[in-house]
Amino acid sequence: MTQSEAEALADVVAIFDDQTRFVRAIFSGRRRNMQPDYEKIEFRPIKLKDSMKIQMICNGKTTSKTTNLDFGDSQIQHYLASGFANFLVESTEKSLTLRYTKKGQFAVHVESHQKSQNLSHDRQKSRLLDSNSEFLRQVGISDQQGRVKPTMNDKFLQIEEFLRILMPTLEAEIANNRIPQPTSDNPLKIVDHGCGNAYLTFATHNFLIEKNFYNTVVGIDKREDSRERNAAIAERLAIGDAVSFRAEKISDSVNSAADVAIALHACDTATDDALAWSIKNGAKIILVSPCCHHDLQLQMTKIPDPWHQVTKHGILNQRLGDVLTDALRAQILRFNGYRTDIIEFIGDDHTPRNLMIRAVKTNSPSDPQELASYRDFVKSWNLRPKLAELLNFEH
Repeated sequence: MTQSEAEALADVVAIFDDQTRFVRAIFSGRRRNMQPDYEKIEFRPIKLKDSMKIQMICNGKTTSKTTNLDFGDSQIQHYLASGFANFLVESTEKSLTLRYTKKGQFAVHVESHQKSQNLSHDRQKSRLLDSNSEFLRQVGISDQQGRVKPTMNDKFLQIEEFLRILMPTLEAEIANNRIPQPTSDNPLKIVDHGCGNAYLTFATHNFLIEKNFYNTVVGIDKREDSRERNAAIAERLAIGDAVSFRAEKISDSVNSAADVAIALHACDTATDDALAWSIKNGAKIILVSPCCHHDLQLQMTKIPDPWHQVTKHGILNQRLGDVLTDALRAQILRFNGYRTDIIEFIGDDHTPRNLMIRAVKTNSPSDPQELASYRDFVKSWNLRPKLAELLNFEH
């Protein structure tokens, strides 16, 4: 039986008030015409000396602050009503996912489970991947003792944070019926563009299988030696029927179906190739972490006023080129029916290439004013984005 909005919110408050049941909660997103105090708030129970508290971590655009609340604190109800669009609340026996759509409609999903509380005050971030997994040893991230190699730690963390974004995005699209629930007869179809040594390819397949999401993954890389190496690993892991590899350029790939398209650090215009392929083949979810942005930087010769005040400094000109490249990519995705945002998926202490373009196909119509603004911008800068060229997108 589906709960009403009032019933669901009352259930949430009851979980927050019960120090024996509350496990964690995340408030995020923004309801239409509302502005919550923060971009995201995370809650979890902790034990301080002899008393139980709720630790609240409030994340803004550039800052984060932590506060400890008493159970039953009225601030919880304040933040429930402050304008957040998405709520995940977990108790020891169930999880509630509450969502307000762009049209203001309310939806709730309840799932039974058994979870225990973790009350430690300084809890390390839980790992998504077991470092002792055989696939991590096979691809060279972990050693034979199941420990992440020091030289591979940054790569390991990048992959985990990539998966932390993939999973809730995928679950939301399944809940919205834009992607069917994966089954053994109809598995989720994933394409990894520029897969290289296939760290992300194998990690994505393994992680989703552990979450009972049937999936097949195709890794695409232009190097034949990469295909041979990766295919041999898939055979050793006995997953060759689900994880396959192709030695071909992304732009030449003939693979014609994908629910999810991913790419971790596809260099320069390879990112544009991945995005163009994904758009042309109707990928429902696109997660791409760009690397290098030389193409547009080389085009930045006609600098409109007053931007020459920035571009006369070489390092700032380079960084501005990075920003413009990804901003225009995001806009072109929107014009092709994708809800798109650009996020930081890992701290820059692990990699300077730490942005992700996240796009979900909604088929929403383009805003004519946005299109006109885009055309004025590229004309004034005399730019031709590679993605626009690949899609024959008029500007």
